[in-house]
Amino acid sequence: MKIVTWNINGVRARIENLCAWLKESDPDIVCLQEIKSVDENFPRLEIEALGYHVETHGQKGFNGVAILSKVSPDEVTRGLPGDDADEQSRFMEAVFSTEKGALRVCSIYLPNGNPPDDPVKYPYKLAWMARLEAFAKSRLALEEPLVLAGDYNVIPEPHDCYDPAAWAGDALFLPQTRQAFRRIENLGFTDALRASSDGVPVYTFWDYQAGAWQKNNGIRIDHLMLSPEAANRLKSVAVEKHVRAWEKPSDHVPVAGYFDF
Repeated sequence: MKIVTWNINGVRARIENLCAWLKESDPDIVCLQEIKSVDENFPRLEIEALGYHVETHGQKGFNGVAILSKVSPDEVTRGLPGDDADEQSRFMEAVFSTEKGALRVCSIYLPNGNPPDDPVKYPYKLAWMARLEAFAKSRLALEEPLVLAGDYNVIPEPHDCYDPAAWAGDALFLPQTRQAFRRIENLGFTDALRASSDGVPVYTFWDYQAGAWQKNNGIRIDHLMLSPEAANRLKSVAVEKHVRAWEKPSDHVPVAGYFDF
């Protein structure tokens, strides 16, 4: 089974790329982030025509997540628990039946948090990460395969960016951010890419500015975090970076995990 995370950076603007990629990559489950579309305007017909079931949790103009799957989920939950006042569409969980039992997959678009000195944005990021930690801990108790897939807006280690000094004061790389990410990992989650490869550099995002793609000035912020039951079934991980060179690309690329489910 192939499970992919991809920040599409506007699904309606990238629908041709998305459909071309779905045909080429043939994933089983896709977690999209930053769809930038309300649910009723999501281009589901084009995707359904390719054989995918579509679940969305959209928001006008920004944010928004979706899960595309070849098999319909048994359950779908929208919104990260822990703050009923949070109206940002950044989280969705789907439960699938497999021959080996239930599989839980979450599409996550973690807040950026910049600028760090903003009285709202960075505290919101850290509070959101604390809620994600609490959610992840509760789901671990089920002892089921769980894939937390998404754009975490977290650079875990210095080798996950082209120039650590350039990111030293950024919300994606601050010590508090990385510590919050590590607390989630330390619950018992496996960073799928690092479990399958210690190669560097491996990036998933290249800014549109300053020739970042051409210079390979990238960062790794898109992650597949796996419960022990999912990690035990991980076969390999691939970063499909060639998609970044397509016309009208997203600034992120798909990260695919291959599993024995």
